Amino acid sequence: LFAMIRRLQSEGVAIAYVSHRMGEIFQLADRITVLRDGGFVGTKRASETSHDELVRMMVGRDLTQFFHREPATLGETALQLDGVSNEHVADVSLTVRAGEVVGIAGLVGAGRSELMKTIAGDFPITAGRITVEGKPRRIRQPADSIRAGIVLAPEERKAEALLLQRSVRDNAALAVLSQLSRWIFVRDRAERALAQEYVQTLRIRTPSTDQLVGKLSGGNQQKVVLARWLATKPKVLLLDEPTRGIDVGAKSEIYAIIDRLAHEGVAVIVVSSELPEVLGLADRIYVMGSGRIRGELSRAEATEENILALAMDEEAAA
Repeated sequence: LFAMIRRLQSEGVAIAYVSHRMGEIFQLADRITVLRDGGFVGTKRASETSHDELVRMMVGRDLTQFFHREPATLGETALQLDGVSNEHVADVSLTVRAGEVVGIAGLVGAGRSELMKTIAGDFPITAGRITVEGKPRRIRQPADSIRAGIVLAPEERKAEALLLQRSVRDNAALAVLSQLSRWIFVRDRAERALAQEYVQTLRIRTPSTDQLVGKLSGGNQQKVVLARWLATKPKVLLLDEPTRGIDVGAKSEIYAIIDRLAHEGVAVIVVSSELPEVLGLADRIYVMGSGRIRGELSRAEATEENILALAMDEEAAA
């Protein structure tokens, strides 16, 4: 693709290239124009700007504040795993307290997504125990985890979380339809009110709650997934790659939502392949490899070097 673009450029073709991958932009662009919320922010020559300056323009604040979190007051243990195993994970033990953001790091294939799906009931456990707020819970399917107050925003939101040909309203209300219904009928006014509440709270940019979710940007689609699960008032929120495929501005908003939820007492587990993201968001970090927990790092101990050292430590997986 890049070779074709450069060939066309050499032949005098003018090219407008839209991306939020910074490496691609700096490889290809002569000039870079930044838009934010549908408005023009500014134009810079690629040779005269930097990654940090573009992020400031896209987000509207300095890069040093991008991952800024104020640690919340931690409550009691909201979720505890003791020796949880199945065909995907082995002997996993971890805890997450109310108001805490715990990161799960590791290399591709480490078992991070599989662990999230195990907690959420997609993959039944064959050994070990899951405890929610001090009470053992038998989780054999997703309905069991939702009843226990555990919800998952999966990595593949389009394939596994969203009904792309249905409206924002339909998607946001899906998990609480029983609460919005009288007899067998969904109360239209209550459903619209709920959707509008989360459109405003999460700043979902949509013409209306009747807009098809498939027509929204990636960041706004992710917010609709969050709206659906926040409507259930969860105790534990599992986020698997929550900012994959969304622009820098939307990432900043997702981070702010995570921070706010932690301060409201929700226990949050974040899986991310972006080490700066995990380091910036998490109060503690578990590092996985080969379906096992290879180590735990406090916020003070957590560095990219320490995470990678654990992730690549084959002996720790034995």
